[in-house]
Amino acid sequence: MSVREKYEADLKNLDNKLIELGQFAQYALDRSLAALENQNMDLALSILDEDIKANRLEEDINDHAILVIAKQQPVATDLRRVIVAIKIAADLERIADFAVNIAKSTIRIGNDPFVKSIENIKLMHGKTSEMIGLVLEAYTEEDVVKAKQIAELDDKIDELYGHTIQELLGISSKSPDKLAQITQLSFICRYLERAADHVTNISENIFYLVKGTRYDLNK
Repeated sequence: MSVREKYEADLKNLDNKLIELGQFAQYALDRSLAALENQNMDLALSILDEDIKANRLEEDINDHAILVIAKQQPVATDLRRVIVAIKIAADLERIADFAVNIAKSTIRIGNDPFVKSIENIKLMHGKTSEMIGLVLEAYTEEDVVKAKQIAELDDKIDELYGHTIQELLGISSKSPDKLAQITQLSFICRYLERAADHVTNISENIFYLVKGTRYDLNK
């Protein structure tokens, strides 16, 4: 294998690890919502136990990226790819953390009946999960059109978040005895909204990777 072929293999390995972390973050988020919807405490606990995988994958990506920089001294587009990989890995690890936070809130809610339908939370999760899948495609294909679509989905999640929080606040004023659960459901909404923001950060880094220019997609 030539030096250039080894270099290309190193970059490909970096991409593969990043996609693996992204798929795990999506998987963790999906499982956390399933745990909430079914009030499945065992599933919620398993999400907490599995979080170490996301941490290890991020560490592997960072170590691999540093090794590529040290050995190959990449310039221009290749250097951007390595730097972007480090930044995206951090965003994906945070998304996996939000899945853990949702699992913790699920455990705190326990088996108490929900004070309101969690349909909006399910919608927020569905759009966030869709965003993760789309951003992984956009990264693999270096597709800025798909990256831009992510910002539009994020706007819809922001709308759902605002509407749901208002509903929960209304319930809390009428049923103060339900405040503990309302607080946890509000937290879950916030975790999903923040997860979507991190996906938008990733899409901005894809723009930077492809175009060499930074764009603010949250405007």
